[in-house]
Amino acid sequence: MTPVTLETLRAYSLRRSLQQPRPLEVVLETLGFVQADPIRAPARAQDLILRPRVAGYKAGDLERLYPTLGIEEDYFVNYGFLTREAQSHMHPRSVERTLQIERDAPELSARVLEFVSEFGAAHPKDLERHFGKLQSGNAWGGTSQATTRMMDALHYRGQLRVVRRDKGIKVFELATHHALQPKSQLEMVAGVLHLIVGQYAPLPMKGLRQLVALSGLGAPHLKTAFKQHLKQLLLEQFQTVTLDGVTYVYPQGESLEAEVTNEVKLLAPFDPVVWDRGRFALLHGWEYRFEAYTPAAKRIRGYYALPLLWRDHAIGWANLKVSHGKLEAELGFTGTRPKDKAFKSALEAELAAMSTFLDLE
Repeated sequence: MTPVTLETLRAYSLRRSLQQPRPLEVVLETLGFVQADPIRAPARAQDLILRPRVAGYKAGDLERLYPTLGIEEDYFVNYGFLTREAQSHMHPRSVERTLQIERDAPELSARVLEFVSEFGAAHPKDLERHFGKLQSGNAWGGTSQATTRMMDALHYRGQLRVVRRDKGIKVFELATHHALQPKSQLEMVAGVLHLIVGQYAPLPMKGLRQLVALSGLGAPHLKTAFKQHLKQLLLEQFQTVTLDGVTYVYPQGESLEAEVTNEVKLLAPFDPVVWDRGRFALLHGWEYRFEAYTPAAKRIRGYYALPLLWRDHAIGWANLKVSHGKLEAELGFTGTRPKDKAFKSALEAELAAMSTFLDLE
């Protein structure tokens, strides 16, 4: 057996996540979850995550095709898009604490559900017209429209689902699909664990524990079950390899062998390849930070720096913007910029692909 090296794990992490572009439905089924973020620089995170994985993908395709894809907006380790199979591990989502909006307007939930049941898909403005401008305290010390916050709460509870977005605003309908395939808590824990490892492998144990803790956002009802079953599930259903004192978890039956290709890829800050900052530092030798919320004077790499991959290594980053209909790229490197023609050609191809994705041609 060939000894496992850092280069082995790095190449494996990229090739298993960044396969040859495939149809959108296939990629969504493979990933199970795509994290969402509203910042556009130059596109939203969910679109940037799907771009290198989906053949012919263009910015906005996920939102445009959402009603036809059989996926759901919901919470997992963050907010994003889940396949219904992945979402089935998150519901029924029993939540111990009562949300502020439910304390402020305890009768409103039944009235909102009654309205949506009677009239169908509901935009927040529809409820505002029906119920008036009811206000409720929010987490930022101000007030928000109570009906909008109640719809969000009912969505989290699994009673409403996002049916589509109108100019970015969520439109809700009754959720009737959660009880179609009831699962035991052991099945749900196993499902969440496979979703985590499948998304981020090879995953250091520290990162795995962090993601299990974060899955409490989407599956708070599984906290005790995770404590009971995590160790046994890891032994029975996953493989591990230890390198330089760090144990990595990856799916059963997968080989760590992977080929390296002469490609440049620009990735979203929340891409599965980048998301676990600890793993990224271990595999690529430098620390990537998301600096959009860092004061401008303290930024090191830029507002929305996209990690830049060359072959099997993240060697720098790019800040992209569209000016006068053309894509502009400001590049930075952790070391010396590659001088060979192969890198130049691959970079040009990736920037051209990004322009096509943004529909600039």
